Formats: sequence, structure tokens, C-alpha cells
Amino acid sequence: MEPISQTAPILPGRPVLQQFWADVTFLHWRVDASVVAPLLPPGIVPDVFGGSSWVGLIPFRMIGSAFFGGLPVPYFGTFTEVNVRLYGVDEFGRRGVVFASLEASRLVAVVAARAAFGLPYFWASANFGRDGQDYRYESRRIGRDGPTTRIVSRASTLPVADDPLADFLTARWRLFVGRGGNTAVQANQHGAWPLVSAELLDLDDNLLAAAGLPGLADRPPDSTLFSPGVLTQFSGARPLVEPVRKNLPLLGGATSPGRVVGDTGLEPMTSSV
Repeated sequence: MEPISQTAPILPGRPVLQQFWADVTFLHWRVDASVVAPLLPPGIVPDVFGGSSWVGLIPFRMIGSAFFGGLPVPYFGTFTEVNVRLYGVDEFGRRGVVFASLEASRLVAVVAARAAFGLPYFWASANFGRDGQDYRYESRRIGRDGPTTRIVSRASTLPVADDPLADFLTARWRLFVGRGGNTAVQANQHGAWPLVSAELLDLDDNLLAAAGLPGLADRPPDSTLFSPGVLTQFSGARPLVEPVRKNLPLLGGATSPGRVVGDTGLEPMTSSV
């Protein structure tokens, strides 16, 4: 199993996307792994901490998206986002996140992310506000009876450090995306999250239920954190294959390319930290 570390691995290849994630509130709930498992793409099983898998509801501001080393895209590259995310492990023990849904207030960004990366983005009317250390996020998915969320958090000044659960939830260096019956992996890197403890002041949410996780928003989260943000870079998406540590010669001088995970799932495995 891949160890949890605040130090990101080197990106495989050149960065294709750079963004600043700002004013991030992390809300997380414990759930049984059996609840999460059906929502994960082929080849991915729930990651577990403290005997539970975890579900995140995470609002933030996306600032200055830039592609292939270019300048940040004006207007369209900056918006409010709210995502529902899960935590998984591939058969090679690599940890990552799986997005159940992502709400964004820029239609161009939604269309581009769906087309280029296969991510489940939805166009939403989303906004952000701040009053001192109180942070307010609101979102309504565009369309009839679209799910909504309202989140108000209060950030403290108490740093969170050397916290195994916080590291498990935030030190994630890849995302897994199901597309066309297969699973792709996309690596990311950023500095260690500057985290502080936080308090949830208000939550009125339908996004969790819409993502297939009813009832979670009816109880307080089991973890609430806040971060002013990090600058993040992504590599391009690649097929889910075994990490190649050394190319071993085969008969005829060929090398082993690693095994691709196709459209069949894997037997569940247990993971612990």
C-alpha cells in the first residue's frame, strides 16, 4: 500500500493544467466502505482510515486556470466550485480521489472538463462570500429541480499538523476517472496543505444525496478543516496500468508495458493505514 505523505511524487510528464485552489473548506463524513464501493470506477476499491471510508463535500474558489504552461485564462478560469469526492485505491496500492460530482459556475469550464477529462462536472449558479473568518458557499445546479447546497464555515487560527486523518483526507496525488468502461488516472502535485481547524456554522445540502449518498447531510461531519489554498498542477490522464519500476527484457527484446485495467471490476480488498 502506498504510504500517505504530504510530499507529492514528481508528475509523470509535463503539466497540462495549473490552478490555484483558494478558501477551501473540507467537510468529511465516515461511511461504511460498502456504501462507497458501488460508486467507484472499475479497478478501484474504497480507501479506509479508522475502519471507515470517507466522503468529502468540499467547496472552494478556483483561481487562474492555465493550460500547458500558458497564462491564466481570464474570467472562464476563475469560479466557485463545490465537489463531492470519495477515496479509492487501485489494485497496485496507489491512493487517489474519485469525484462523484463537481459543481462549477462557468459553463465553458464544465464542457471542457467533461470533454477533455471525463469528469462529472455540472453547470451551476455558484457563489462565494467572506465575512472575517466566516466563509459562505452557495450552489444551485442549472436545470429543473437541480440539487443545491449552502455551506457556512468558520476558520480558526489553530494549525492542523501531524494529524494522520487530515493527511489521509488531503494528501492525495492522483484522481481516478471512469470513462467508457475503463479507468484513467491523472496525477497532481502541490505543496503541503496549510490547514487549520474549522467549525461548520450552517449546512443545507442536496448534493450528497444526488451523488448517491443520502442521509449524510442530516448529521454533523466527522471532520471539518479549512485551508487558504495551494497552487496545483496536473499531468495528462493515462490508462490505469501497473507502475513500471524497471523495464524487464522479454523474449525477442521487448519490454513489459504493465497491465491495463479494463472494464471488469476487481475483487474487494481491505486497506488500512
